Amino acid sequence: MTGSTELSQQLEAVLTNQGTTWTRRVGLAMLIEMQLLMPIAGPAVVVYALNNALSISTQIFSGHLGNLELAASSLGNNGIQVFAYGLMLGMGSAVETLCGQAYGANKYNMLGIYLQRSTVLLMATGIPLTILYAFSKPILLLLGESPEIASAAAVFVYGLIPQIFAYAANFPIQKFLQAQSIVAPSAYIAAVMVVVHLLCSWVVVYKLGVGLFGASLVLSLSWWVIVGAQFLYIVMSSRCRHTWTGFSSQAFSGLPEFLKLSTASAIMLCLEAWYFQILILITGLLEDAQLALDSLTVCLTLSGWVFMISVGFNAAASVRVGNELGAGHAKAAEFSVIVVTLVSFVISVTLALVLLACRNYISYIFTEGETVARAVADMSPLLATTLILNGIQPVLSGVAVGCGWQTFVAYVNVGCYYIVGVPIGILLGFKFNLGAKGIWAGMLGGTSMQTLILIWITFRTDWTKEVEEARNRLNKWEDKKQPLLSNSDSETNN
Repeated sequence: MTGSTELSQQLEAVLTNQGTTWTRRVGLAMLIEMQLLMPIAGPAVVVYALNNALSISTQIFSGHLGNLELAASSLGNNGIQVFAYGLMLGMGSAVETLCGQAYGANKYNMLGIYLQRSTVLLMATGIPLTILYAFSKPILLLLGESPEIASAAAVFVYGLIPQIFAYAANFPIQKFLQAQSIVAPSAYIAAVMVVVHLLCSWVVVYKLGVGLFGASLVLSLSWWVIVGAQFLYIVMSSRCRHTWTGFSSQAFSGLPEFLKLSTASAIMLCLEAWYFQILILITGLLEDAQLALDSLTVCLTLSGWVFMISVGFNAAASVRVGNELGAGHAKAAEFSVIVVTLVSFVISVTLALVLLACRNYISYIFTEGETVARAVADMSPLLATTLILNGIQPVLSGVAVGCGWQTFVAYVNVGCYYIVGVPIGILLGFKFNLGAKGIWAGMLGGTSMQTLILIWITFRTDWTKEVEEARNRLNKWEDKKQPLLSNSDSETNN
């Protein structure tokens, strides 16, 4: 706690020191910022990648039971479960804004309160989600799935019901720790849990013969072990002694206003997650849908792997900006945005170039089909562009969370994704007969527009004003006399 606070103060002092040259200030500031940034971004990438590996491994175990089980687990994981994951992660991002700014403002006791309030809200949200899971079979039948697949997927989804409430506890805990730059313990826990999960899945699925329900139930229990281990760390670690002081009745106060920010966060993130699900659905309507879906699945899987890096930098950007705004360091907050965006961008460009160099061979990781390989190679320029945009857009979304701009970004996402991207994709794909490339190009246009808007807004931001708004937000929320969100929280700076 003391180390990061001292580095933050040094960073602001270096940036505001007019007694040295500009190049020396930038060089020293870069060294300090990297010491603050990488201990957050690096472990965060590992955490999100390993958490994703839990679901993927469960799908692999299910797939070895048979084609029906593979289809059922894929539908359960990538359909219903992704919806719950996005909703819970989005709502959990509200605590990311408040904890980040409260930590920077040295209001350490409020972090535990925000953690508890967020957990209460997410647990309550889990109740209607449980009903959704319980009626997964009729929902899937209504969406046109075959009775056989719908029945098998429903069995898989029933085992995921405990996972809903594990999400409700995990994401607030995760954001609580990240706000304090405590990320490595979560990475260690996730790494150990992947090994344990693989062993338990093997025993339950193959040795005990419990099948699909057993596979999904093990996944749920693995998430609960992660929650328990992280909470045990919070209670026992000296690093959290100032931010966690035990359970409090304050967790149940001011929930309506907390819900407002949580809902804005959820909408912002879900609109992004659903955007690419729609891409797959639309592609399935093409004449040669199988080839289009095969090549698109390969490309989106590769994009998803690289996206784990961007998600890590998204978390780092949110923490760094939130901490500096809460501490009243306007220059440091602005500099952090520039550095984290540049680092993520350079990594993404490098990976995009590697992808283009391997475009004729990379699909063979997934399939031996030459037709798919040619289709993937043909789509690789769009994939490379997506990777580059993913080096910028998620980071700026993290900045938005750190500043509390969730409501505004939700409006931007609706306009860029669903009013521009989807219609243009449909037009190019079907009217101009460009197929999957046209659909992806149109939706990529929506992402590009959103990225440009976020760059423009961030560039025009008055960081001194953001510091004042962060201070006012924390004071109002702590006093419980005013709403959490002021009107300016959902507007851009002029």
